[in-house]
Amino acid sequence: MRQGAAMRDLGDDRRHESGTGDGGPLTAAEAAVLRGLLASLPLNGQRLKAERYVRGLLSVRGRKTLRSVAAQFDGASAQQSVHHFISASPWDWTPVRHDLARHAQRALAAQAWVIGTTLIPKTGPHSVGADPQQTPLGTVNGQCTVGAWLASERAAVPVDWQLRLSARWTADPLRSRASVPEDAAADTVETCVRRAVAGLAEIRGLPRLPVVVDVPEAGGMPLVRILAAAGRPFAVRVSPSLPVRIDRWELPTYGDLLRTAGDLAESLPHLRQQVNPGDGSTTVAAVPVVASPRRREPMTLLGEWCPERRAFPRLWLTGRDPSGVAAALRLTRLTAVVERDLVEVSDRVGVRDFGGRSFPGWHRHITLASVAHLMAVSARGHRGAVTRDRSPAQERDYRPVI
Repeated sequence: MRQGAAMRDLGDDRRHESGTGDGGPLTAAEAAVLRGLLASLPLNGQRLKAERYVRGLLSVRGRKTLRSVAAQFDGASAQQSVHHFISASPWDWTPVRHDLARHAQRALAAQAWVIGTTLIPKTGPHSVGADPQQTPLGTVNGQCTVGAWLASERAAVPVDWQLRLSARWTADPLRSRASVPEDAAADTVETCVRRAVAGLAEIRGLPRLPVVVDVPEAGGMPLVRILAAAGRPFAVRVSPSLPVRIDRWELPTYGDLLRTAGDLAESLPHLRQQVNPGDGSTTVAAVPVVASPRRREPMTLLGEWCPERRAFPRLWLTGRDPSGVAAALRLTRLTAVVERDLVEVSDRVGVRDFGGRSFPGWHRHITLASVAHLMAVSARGHRGAVTRDRSPAQERDYRPVI
């Protein structure tokens, strides 16, 4: 996320001053799509409330809080029913997310799943899951989330969400106040990422898309093995400190001692090459590596240097894809599409705006906000692919530090 955008996210209503820009009435075709996305809700009254809630997320100016969205419903009792529908009604958000995934895949012709973290700043400690979060720009109070997005070169749509809970949120009295399920345990970001990856297999009717995981601190070998075992092409961003070994089947003159990924990429300049993945030439080292000398699981460590960046390269672990380095790099570019649409679309339909204390309420709100995101992307229509800004300012300043 660009620094200016990240700083705006810390304000209260500043990013919402102009409304969503998508608040016009839905066309008949769009209304039919919306009804289809909500068809899994078992009761007609639930479907009507959900549809009106999504319309509110698309049209209400300012922050899309429960109160502001409920205000479009006539009468105090109707407004109270909206609070109950989001925070306390027993409807399951998972089928809605699965229908959203299937429709988003058709609408976007998605090329991959992109999994990454999103920080939702909060002004106080009472919103469910809110805790002090460490970021590159200091400590920020807020919620740490992991999102699974379907992405193409033109647009991205969030489909599934995990909310990381610290130990204080999984113990009473906060657990009971927030209606956190009994079987929920304190999470790390890594366990949230693994849960997000596991959830992809539960969505029926989708092609087996590649998975891009842009969470360096959680991108260890266990996650890579999970993706490889599932038979999915993958690109997992890794920390420079991740230990790896050179694949001596490919480079027999090198030892098989453990080296850090950053050191390995830096120490083999003769493996660097110029590659153009479609957005300009970049310098890349493609190093054949294995996870263990006893289990040959061939992978490629990609280190990418940008001319403006003098620090460590961006590091990714991928499979040995016969389509080559350029194809793998094109997958990694989808993270920029997610970052753009998080700011340009998700924030404008209220993805970060739920301020309640209810854990189920958070999931229901963010599910319907994700539906609103798809509707807004569809209304936006076709637009050009994202051009990568190679300046350091593009890095996500408020990605949580794990």
